Order: sequence, then structure tokens, then C-alpha cells
Amino acid sequence: MQAVSAVDPTTVVLGFEDDTTVDVRQVDDVTWEVLRPLVYQAAWDRFVVPIGQRTDFASVPRVFVWLLPRYGRYTKAAILHDYLWRVAVPAGRISLIDADGILRQAMRELGVPFLRRWIMWAAVRWGALTKPGGRDGWLSQGWQVLPVSLVALPIVLPAAAVIAVTLPVFYLAELIAWVPLWIAHRAQVALGMPTKTVNRPAMRWKS
Repeated sequence: MQAVSAVDPTTVVLGFEDDTTVDVRQVDDVTWEVLRPLVYQAAWDRFVVPIGQRTDFASVPRVFVWLLPRYGRYTKAAILHDYLWRVAVPAGRISLIDADGILRQAMRELGVPFLRRWIMWAAVRWGALTKPGGRDGWLSQGWQVLPVSLVALPIVLPAAAVIAVTLPVFYLAELIAWVPLWIAHRAQVALGMPTKTVNRPAMRWKS
């Protein structure tokens, strides 16, 4: 694991180093592996996301990806946040509150618009409640999380509700189309005939 070093906040330039580039390798449908270190300078600490660190970019449920895609202008910040949550926080080097604050700060430095970054910050603050120790100090920022959530919900929920209904309907359509293909495939296999792979559809709520 990479060390976190204290720095003098009056002499540092905040943000990702100029030559920091996203270079990743796909591991599975939702997971990627970092092939080049990402270096980020926060107000007090320097964080290095090491080679081999895994990420799913922004952990956004499928019903919300129309608004917040898994990657975009904030990709570096999302990879950094995965590292903080998965490595730095469990190691006791940073709190969940500070990790989420760094995410918001990094998104600002990457040019992510105000409302979008605050919605993403509020989302990870809600997500922190499911993590060990995630309730510690949560109410101290609740006065910010709640109004952002109230602004976002009327925008997000109507479309999310439609998508939540559409996803299983489309899965059912895929399944109906798959059944005769699978039957034909099994018949060809039984007869010793050449055949192609028939991929079974899967229902996933996480993109």
C-alpha cells in the first residue's frame, strides 16, 4: 500500500499531477485495474493510487447512469475515491468524511459542474451509511446532504422509475429471444453439428 505523506498546505498545488493519465485494463464486466499510478495532491496529503488497484469508476446504479455515467470528466476522481474507500479508509489513514470531501474537491479541480459534483458527493455520503464507521460524524454534514438530495430527487426519480420498469421488461424480451436460440443450440450439439455460442442474458441493476 502506498504511504500518505503530510505536506505544507501553503506551498503545494492541489490536484492531480500534470502527467497523471488514466491507464486501465478490464478485469470483468464492471471492474478495471490501474496500470499507471494516479497521483493526487490534497490540502494536507499526497495520495498515490498504485498499479494493480481495482476500480469500477463511479459506482452508479443502472437506473441513474443516464444522469451520472460511470466515467467522464470525473474519472480520475472516481478512481481516487475507490482507492480511498477500499484502502486508505480501512487502513485508518483517512476518514470516510474526508475521503468523500476529497472526491468533491477533485471533481471541482477537474471541471465538473457544481450541481453534478454535489449530487455525486451527496450520493456517496448516503452510501457511507452502509460502511463500517460510516455513521460517525455523518450528521455534521447532513445539513448539506439533505438539501442537495431534495433538489436532486424531483429531477432523478421520475426517469429512474421509468428505467427501473424498463430494465426487467427488456430482460424478459432478451430471455424470450434467447430460449429458441438455446433450444436450437442444444439440438445442434446433440446432432454433432457445428454451432455458435448462445449467450444467456443477465439482469443487472449495477452497470
